[in-house]
Amino acid sequence: MQWLTRNGNTDILGASVNAEGVNFCVFAEHAESVSLCLYDNSGHSEVARVELYRGEAGLWCVQIDGIYEGQLYGYRVHGPFAPHKGQLYNANKLLIDPYSYALYGEFQPSVRHRAIDEQGVLCPLDNAHLMPKSKVFQGTPYAGKRPQIPWSQTVIYECHVKGWSARHPGISAAKRGTFSALSEDAFIEHIKALGVTSVELMPVQQFISEPFLAPLELSNYWGYNTLSYFAPHKGYALDNPTHEFTEMVATLHRHGLEVIVDVVYNHSSEGALLGPCCHFRGFDNQVYYRLDAEGQYINDTGCGNTLALERPQTLQLVLDSLRYWYQVLGVDGFRFDLAPILGRDKRGFKAAHSFFQCLAQDPVLRRAKVIAEPWDIGPGGYQLGAFAPPWREWNDQYRDVVRRFWRGDADMLGLLAKRLHGSADIFVNRPPSSSINFVVSHDGFTLADLVSYEHKHNQANGEHNRDGHSANYSCNYGVEGHSQDPQIKARRLKAQKNLLLSLLLSKGVPMLSAGSELGHTQGGNNNAYCQDNAISWLAWHDYNSHHPLASFISELLTVRRYFAIFTLDRHIHPDDPRFTVLWYRPDGRQMQTQDWHDTSLHTLIYTLIDNDRQQCLTLVLHRGGSECELCLPPLGLCTEALTEERGRWHCVLSSDCDTQGYGSAMPAMHQGDKFTLSPGSSWVFSNIPWPQIVRPSA
Repeated sequence: MQWLTRNGNTDILGASVNAEGVNFCVFAEHAESVSLCLYDNSGHSEVARVELYRGEAGLWCVQIDGIYEGQLYGYRVHGPFAPHKGQLYNANKLLIDPYSYALYGEFQPSVRHRAIDEQGVLCPLDNAHLMPKSKVFQGTPYAGKRPQIPWSQTVIYECHVKGWSARHPGISAAKRGTFSALSEDAFIEHIKALGVTSVELMPVQQFISEPFLAPLELSNYWGYNTLSYFAPHKGYALDNPTHEFTEMVATLHRHGLEVIVDVVYNHSSEGALLGPCCHFRGFDNQVYYRLDAEGQYINDTGCGNTLALERPQTLQLVLDSLRYWYQVLGVDGFRFDLAPILGRDKRGFKAAHSFFQCLAQDPVLRRAKVIAEPWDIGPGGYQLGAFAPPWREWNDQYRDVVRRFWRGDADMLGLLAKRLHGSADIFVNRPPSSSINFVVSHDGFTLADLVSYEHKHNQANGEHNRDGHSANYSCNYGVEGHSQDPQIKARRLKAQKNLLLSLLLSKGVPMLSAGSELGHTQGGNNNAYCQDNAISWLAWHDYNSHHPLASFISELLTVRRYFAIFTLDRHIHPDDPRFTVLWYRPDGRQMQTQDWHDTSLHTLIYTLIDNDRQQCLTLVLHRGGSECELCLPPLGLCTEALTEERGRWHCVLSSDCDTQGYGSAMPAMHQGDKFTLSPGSSWVFSNIPWPQIVRPSA
């Protein structure tokens, strides 16, 4: 078959469809020649090979008239093979387009993908039959209406696409584990019943498994091993990943739910030197990756390589990818894995790095929500609090303090108060919503395992239990792992409620990890990245809408929405004209400086007063192992101006398994009344009765 080929356009990278055919453009600054290989519809037979024209600034292009959307293709790049200089050109390797919007076929692990063999010489093996092919695709701008939820009202639900629905009986077997499953009523009704506003999906860009997992009969389940930064993951689709993904986004948007995606721009799936040569390594290894003076990979990620965002070409790739996901695929924001790498150059991390500046001024991306995981293993890798607006950050100090308080660690009251009140000491001159508060995430123990295990149990990962964190700040309440003892089960349920109450009634943006609402366990595995099986998949067989944890989360978020202090995106100071924050001892006296370090105190009492709305809320967190008498604090309002009902304290929520809390026959109480706190319990008292919180117009 003959096509008309001519010099193309270097303005748009990738394969772009036009009236005459398709324009192909790639970056390969140090290459000597670039060949475009066209394939038939099976992806197995190469039907033509076309040489690209060299343009300026390392760009190569060709216009081919007479081909259309759906054409399969790949590249072979000729150039110097000089590993000591970081040059690994090997034309024996078929490469996917770094700007592939869609892929055809599966990546099949093999040593044939290596650019260099174990002796350090060029690998002569051809890999074309084992590589997916890039597919010409023309996307259209997303036209749906976005929810545009303010940060101050955002509640995040971190979710794995496959794991959420893989065992859900309310979703058809064909759709389980796919984007389409998250468009189903079963997902949407569940999410909305909880009261969350934003779904944060673990990586959904096309990813592959690391080579070392195949001999262990394991695979990369989490997805932090990206093959293509533009193509939605094929494994989550029935047929057309892009269409099904955008349909899912549009459906969630119609129900007022945002979609945030977890993205991995710190490293690629090519891994270390003996990893597969899929794209960047074959096009321009020394530009796309950070290398040392000997041409070796700088490994600030622990994954074998590190992308070099300080270089214009790599920076452009990342920004183009982000725009595509926002403009074409319709997502509302991004959570950036190992985000300090995005702001690091040879001199270290810089809050004013070119990536952050480009993102902040970009007319498209500056409207997106951006969240940083603010740590990595590189030099100066812990950067919590260092990301300038509009960034929000995962707050691991919040996680650890809340865990340690409820575990019973000493001298935690002062730190806990700071974390509950928005972590102003970390996010200096920034709003409370800068802090993404969480107690558990995909990485580490689940909520149920946090109260069931004191040691990690990662033997199934094939690394002799050496992987995963050891500092989990967990408590098993007497038995390591599963227990049928009713007392232990009751204590663990209450412990989970204590953690949830602390999380969802703190200032900042709360994040729930999927499965927290139904007691999901991974059997103590705190690094289940390679467990694409029942260890990770949520178990729905005994779930119903009245699960005690799901109901408790829904009730907590109802309280959070009702009281304006939680959605006020500024810190409360002593001279605030509207809001008052007071901290009390159990005996009713206000906390003094010496009390914050009194190791005999095991109870934190936090009163929030809204003078304008005449609302008062008191949170009581009692971690003690024995009962404690509480003297209810003053309402802090002019009780004469209140109705009798609003001039008293009402218990609206409690983690205590033996107490109904809201809606019970518990009588309303006056300030100064004594109340007995059960061991290890949390309580919410308000001058607003529960029925009025649920139905504000009542």
